[in-house]
Amino acid sequence: MGFETKPDIRPLHNRVLVGDCLAELKKIPTGSIDLVFADPPYNLQLAGDLTRPDQSKVDAVDDHWDKFASFAAYDEFTRAWLTECRRALKPNGALWVIGSYHNIFRVGSILQDLGYWILNDVIWRKTNPMPNFRGRRFTNAHETMIWAGKSATSKYTFHYEAMKIFNDDSQMRSDWTLPLCTGGERLKNGDGDKLHPTQKPEALLHRVMLSSTNPGDVVLDPFFGTGTTGAVAKQLGRVFIGIEREENYARSALERIKATDQLSEEALRTTTAKRAEPRIPFGSLLERGLVKAGDTLHDPTARVAARVRADGSIACKDNSGSIHKIGAYVQGAEACNGWTFWHVRRGANLVPIDVLRQQVRAELGTAA
Repeated sequence: MGFETKPDIRPLHNRVLVGDCLAELKKIPTGSIDLVFADPPYNLQLAGDLTRPDQSKVDAVDDHWDKFASFAAYDEFTRAWLTECRRALKPNGALWVIGSYHNIFRVGSILQDLGYWILNDVIWRKTNPMPNFRGRRFTNAHETMIWAGKSATSKYTFHYEAMKIFNDDSQMRSDWTLPLCTGGERLKNGDGDKLHPTQKPEALLHRVMLSSTNPGDVVLDPFFGTGTTGAVAKQLGRVFIGIEREENYARSALERIKATDQLSEEALRTTTAKRAEPRIPFGSLLERGLVKAGDTLHDPTARVAARVRADGSIACKDNSGSIHKIGAYVQGAEACNGWTFWHVRRGANLVPIDVLRQQVRAELGTAA
């Protein structure tokens, strides 16, 4: 009986595949990608040049790669690359795709048709949007990102606690206020003009990867452009695979990534939710000698005491049980977090036993 071997994706790690998006996507092994970030053509449907009130030409997106014969042609292209990306994703993988009102609703509909499960739509609100020169519509001051799991059952990555801390201990909202890519971050050509018309800011990709990937994860960008995804992936200790049809973009992207430094292992550590941390039973504290049978536990005010038993239970008054059960019992409550309720005396101070639990977790992390 033979064993099925999976194709080795490592030769593609941290590479830019130059060529047609659909052809190159077929080279990605099935079930090998943790996250896809896609910034596809928006199909802006510009009819002629866009000019300012002084009749000077606006440097808008009029490149050949953004032109499609019809909405049907654009939908066919979108369905094809989304299908290949879904094939390449691991079962618990996810996808981010960004767009404007020109295309994002069509993309979202096709996503759902293909079996992706939409998790959020995130609004990137631009602090410095391009003005509406014709004055016939509202200024387009935002773009929309869709975050979707490969399927409704995908156990996707989401670092809720890390994003909350990133946002000054407030839940990260689905509207992100960030500036357009400008200044030294903006890549220029030999004439000093923008190398790429839609280069995304690194701050945007930083939030995407920080929230929904882990160090070592493989991030695929099928529309690599000037390599923002690759630069941020390298900085954050992720692996990237880029696909780009324009050789000059790919060349500039690789130069940019080469000049990017990776953060240290310590700097890359992510705050995790308590429920994601390894479970430590109270008995583990006894096994390590941090608490001993016969020791006394106290409530925060030292008015209630309970005795520790050898089996990890505690006894108080006429009842015994777990630290949680007895904590609830002495308070006349339905439930109690015994780790924060019970304390041990260390010198003149009462220390929550949760401090001892964290000590055990730290030991386990060092051993791993």
